[in-house]
Amino acid sequence: MGDPKRCRKKYETPRFPWRSDVLQAELKLLGAYGLRNKRELWRHRTMLSKFRSMAKSLIGKPLDERIELEEKLLSRLRKLGLLSEGAALDEALDLTIEDVLERRLQTIVFRKGLAKTVHQARQLISHGHIAIGGRRVRSPSYLVLREEEDEVTYAPKSPLLNVDHPLRSTVEGAEREAML
Repeated sequence: MGDPKRCRKKYETPRFPWRSDVLQAELKLLGAYGLRNKRELWRHRTMLSKFRSMAKSLIGKPLDERIELEEKLLSRLRKLGLLSEGAALDEALDLTIEDVLERRLQTIVFRKGLAKTVHQARQLISHGHIAIGGRRVRSPSYLVLREEEDEVTYAPKSPLLNVDHPLRSTVEGAEREAML
């Protein structure tokens, strides 16, 4: 089972880490989604590759073995919001890293307009100003479930809950400018 103090790596590094096209693609994703380092990107990419490899292995199995396992995988992906309700197993193979990164709490806070930038969204989350259903979440990489997405707001005891807070006025002003 292993020593509980010694955690395993939750990511796999790229096979060819010094290829310039790989480095450029990773840098674009880091900037667009406000990731702290490449390990965050690699962790989500590893999770995605595990989902895809499960889907590939299920496609090769006989129908009687496949039905139950396929439904478990699809329900997990639907719950995470990566697939739509009527999605088939083939659509799990079409998932990209951007689909997973869009489900992070940091990205959802930015997309909902609770923060001006993705970097500010990360700061608000880590400082405890964001809650999901009244419960503070301090992890920017938290994958928001589909049913939790509407419950993402400012934390109940956060000073940002006040509409007159200076940060809220700048965020709302930026939204108005973007609409014009």
